[in-house]
Amino acid sequence: MNERRVVITGIGALTPIGESAPAFWNGLLSGKSGARTVEHFDTTDFPTNFAAQLVDYNPKDHFEHKDARRLDLVAQYAIVATKEAVEDSDLDLEKIDKDRVAVIVGTGIGGMKTFYDQSVSFHERGPRGVSPFFIPMLIPDLVAGQISIRYGFRGPNFCAVSACATGSHNIGIAYDMIRYGQSDMAVTGGSEAPITRIGISGFNAMKAMSTRNDEPKRASRPFDVDRDGFVLGEGSGIFILEELEAAKKRGARIYGELVGYGYSADAYHITAPDPDGGGVQLAMNNALKAAKINTEDVDHINMHGTSTPLGDVAETNSIKKVFGDHAKKMNLNSTKSMHGHTLGAAGAIESVAALLAIYHGTVPPTINLDNQDPECDLNYTANEPVVKNIKYALNNAFGFGGHNSTLVFKKFEN
Repeated sequence: MNERRVVITGIGALTPIGESAPAFWNGLLSGKSGARTVEHFDTTDFPTNFAAQLVDYNPKDHFEHKDARRLDLVAQYAIVATKEAVEDSDLDLEKIDKDRVAVIVGTGIGGMKTFYDQSVSFHERGPRGVSPFFIPMLIPDLVAGQISIRYGFRGPNFCAVSACATGSHNIGIAYDMIRYGQSDMAVTGGSEAPITRIGISGFNAMKAMSTRNDEPKRASRPFDVDRDGFVLGEGSGIFILEELEAAKKRGARIYGELVGYGYSADAYHITAPDPDGGGVQLAMNNALKAAKINTEDVDHINMHGTSTPLGDVAETNSIKKVFGDHAKKMNLNSTKSMHGHTLGAAGAIESVAALLAIYHGTVPPTINLDNQDPECDLNYTANEPVVKNIKYALNNAFGFGGHNSTLVFKKFEN
C-alpha cells in the first residue's frame, strides 16, 4: 500500500502561558512561567499549593450556561482548542467530506473535577445526588465524542489512554488513519484538567510534585541540580492533520509534516523510569526508523523533561545512547519549565511547541536552568531562545505504566 504524506494545517492551544496558539508561542519565547498559587480552591493544608493554571479561562466566554454545566473542563478545553485549530486551518466545513474526518483526541485521566464533585454529592445526598451527566462528563472517550458531535465529523472517533504519553499516542494514531487511507483529515491531540483537590493530593501523596511554595514560577526547573519534582499543569493542544495533496489542492498553509513515530514500553515499574532507559531508546530508534532518517538529521528534541530527579537523568542518558556524539550538537529543551506538566495533554501541547520551533526557526528555552546538574550534560537551550534552522524535530512523551512515545516532525518541503 502506498503511504500518503501527512501535514499539519491547523493548530489550537490552550495553555497556562497563552490561551491560543500565537499567545502560547509568545509565552514560550519570552520565557513566561504559568505557575502560581492555586486560586480555584483552598490549599492551606496541601504540601504543594501552586500549579500552572488557566487563570483567564472562563467557560462563559465559550459556551452557553447549560452546555458548560454538562461538559467537564477537560472536554471544554479540547473543544476550545479544536475551534481555534479548525479556524486556523481555514477549512470550509460545508465543502469537506465529513465522513473522511477522524477525531482522535485523548485525555490521560478524563473528567477529574466531575468525578470529585459527583463523589462528594453522592456522599452528601446518596444516589439521588448523582447527575445523569456524570458518566458522559467523566469518561475519556467523550472528549473526542463531543468534538465529533459538534462538527458532524463521522470518521474514526475514539482515544488512546496512556497517561502522560496520551497526546502523542493519539497524534500517531491519527497520522496512521490518514497515511493508510482510513481518513483524509483528522482532529487530534490531547486535553487535561487535573488541578483539583483530589488531583493535587494524589500527586503529593506520590511525592512527585515540587513543594517550592515560596517560588512557584521557579519550581519547574528541568535538568537543574535543585529540581524537586514537577509542576502540575492543565490545558489542551490540537492539530488538524491533512493528506498532503488535499491540503495543497485547497491552498492550505502548511506548518510542517509529520513523518513518523515510535512507541515502546519500559516494562519496568508503574511510575519510575527505567534507569537503563531501554524503552525510551527503543521509542526514539523506532521513530527514526519510521521517518527514514539518521540520528545526525535531527536538530531539536522537545524532551519529556519533567523536572524530576530521576526522569531528567534517565532521558538524558537515553538520548546520549541513541544519538552518540550528535547528542551534544542538538538544541534540546523542556517547555514544561514554563507551562508545567499537563499530563495527557503534554505530548500534544509540546508537539505544538516542536512544530512551531520548526516553522519559526527558533528553539524555545528551558527556563530556571541556573545550576545545571552534572549528570544532565547536554545543550538544553537554557533560559534564552535560540534561532536555528530546524529540519527535523522530535517530541518525547512518557507516561506512568512505562508508556513511551516519540513523534518526528519535518520542515515542509514540497
